[in-house]
Amino acid sequence: MNLANRHELISYLQKHGLYTKRQLGQNFLVDRAALASIVGAADIRDEDCVVEVGPGLGVMTEELVRRAGKVVAVEIDQVLAALLAERMKKEFPGFVQNLEIAVGSILSVNLPELLQGCSSYKVVANIPYYITSKILELFLNMEQRPDSIVVLTQKEVAERICARPGEMSVLAVSVQLFGEPEIVRVVPARSFFPAPEVDSAVLRIKNIKEPEWNGLGEQEFFRCVKHGFAARRKTLLNNLSAGYHLEKGAVLDILGRVGLASTTRAQEVSIEQWKELCRQFK
Repeated sequence: MNLANRHELISYLQKHGLYTKRQLGQNFLVDRAALASIVGAADIRDEDCVVEVGPGLGVMTEELVRRAGKVVAVEIDQVLAALLAERMKKEFPGFVQNLEIAVGSILSVNLPELLQGCSSYKVVANIPYYITSKILELFLNMEQRPDSIVVLTQKEVAERICARPGEMSVLAVSVQLFGEPEIVRVVPARSFFPAPEVDSAVLRIKNIKEPEWNGLGEQEFFRCVKHGFAARRKTLLNNLSAGYHLEKGAVLDILGRVGLASTTRAQEVSIEQWKELCRQFK
């Protein structure tokens, strides 16, 4: 059965009395080329552990279990999780031992427990748009971070995450602090059933690691960044002065020490400049 085929997918959904749940962000991928791009970008090896978020009916799971040593598929929908387990046993009996299905939200399951026995792991996901930032925050802030993350998400969100100085945001800083994001390819809305209102993109975050803080605490850093972005149209001078309750003259001196002008705005600051700037407010 090819559930990446729109007609076969619809037939399968009707057979089991299913409908897509908009509140869960369910849009099934029906594009084999896009699927191949996701799996290829993840660069799965036979010794890898993989966490798949939102496997749905298992179109991507099929490809992952063929390649990885272990796949942990986390599905919030109990009905889909049960169908996935049944279909994998029936259609992929030679690989089912590589698969563990966990029912629940990725934001609340016990990931360290599910990853027992895995010295490292990768994340591959077709995630609901509305929790993209929360899922990325979860994995990037775990004690055991993944080696890489490949997600299919809203194109606009992927572009924001990959932004360069001049178009930065709190989201871009939060991701680029820990790894190197890049857009692998754009996936048009017609590649899903039902079709969402916007296009998607395959986003890969590689070289994930603990930042070099050099005496700067993580909470101090993000407090500083959030102060800086408090009012996007205002300058860093105004935002930081208000956020830290400091005279503008004192903030101006700090900006000068790190090579930033009085007219600089938060979206123009690079990750390294943020680190140096935030150290000044310790």
